[in-house]
Amino acid sequence: MALSGELGFAIGPAMVVAAALTLAPLVAAAFFSTRLSAWVERLPLPLRVLSPAALCVPYVLVTVSRGRFCWEWFALYALLPVAVCALLWQARLADGAQRGNWRDYLVLAVLGLAVDLRWFERAWPAHLAVFNKMLLLDAGTYGFMLVRRLDGVGFDLRLRVRDLRTGVREFGWYAPMAVALGLGLGFLHLHAARPRPAGLAGAFLFTFAFIAVPEELFFRGWMQNLLERRLGRTPALLATAAVFGLAHFNKRAAHFNWRYVVLAALAGIFYGRAWRRDRRVGASATTHALVDTVWSQWLR
Repeated sequence: MALSGELGFAIGPAMVVAAALTLAPLVAAAFFSTRLSAWVERLPLPLRVLSPAALCVPYVLVTVSRGRFCWEWFALYALLPVAVCALLWQARLADGAQRGNWRDYLVLAVLGLAVDLRWFERAWPAHLAVFNKMLLLDAGTYGFMLVRRLDGVGFDLRLRVRDLRTGVREFGWYAPMAVALGLGLGFLHLHAARPRPAGLAGAFLFTFAFIAVPEELFFRGWMQNLLERRLGRTPALLATAAVFGLAHFNKRAAHFNWRYVVLAALAGIFYGRAWRRDRRVGASATTHALVDTVWSQWLR
């Protein structure tokens, strides 16, 4: 009851089931990708492409329980994942060498803009738009990893010591530059804080799971991964970092927040470096989570 009060809404059985169904595809892909990929590959093609329509179920559970169900949004969450899979299946057929096809970039653009510009968030009750972000990530994960079978993504969250070491190293390179630049631009504001270790650990884990991993999977595992095949390592790193920076133009401001864009683009270089070291999303997500945690605790 206390948690429900803090969040501003009741957490009922429907919400719990919806959250479990939303997280299940990501957990399965992150920890059991080989088995999951083999199982999906054995499905008949029509079923393989149509299966993601089941992503509309969390929408139904949440909105019916809150009295906000709408048939138009139901159709969107049922049909958009299918359209994503159909496009990525065509990309697989047209681009067996996986050098990147226009359909890949179309899917990235639609999913990225839908999240960044909050196209679909009004479909959800207050405080629950996070379901939108996670369901679109589910659609992309299924499409790129299980239908397109894009290699080199590195979405394996069975973290290794090397992942953590790489993530911490890139954080160490980025942090001094970011602090100096952020304070100079007036974007960062140093304030004394003594968070409890448990609270700090909780903030890091929450950020890692729900902010860093989704964004690193999208920008590094999919976007930078594909761009490398066309542009090369360094141009792909810089291009992805630039897009990552621009994706923050409307964060924490009602206008174009150029300071955030600059710092996010710079961060994107180090996140990309962490990912490409071993092509591991866990490594770049570690850097990302460390940056966001330190920012939220001491520099916001």
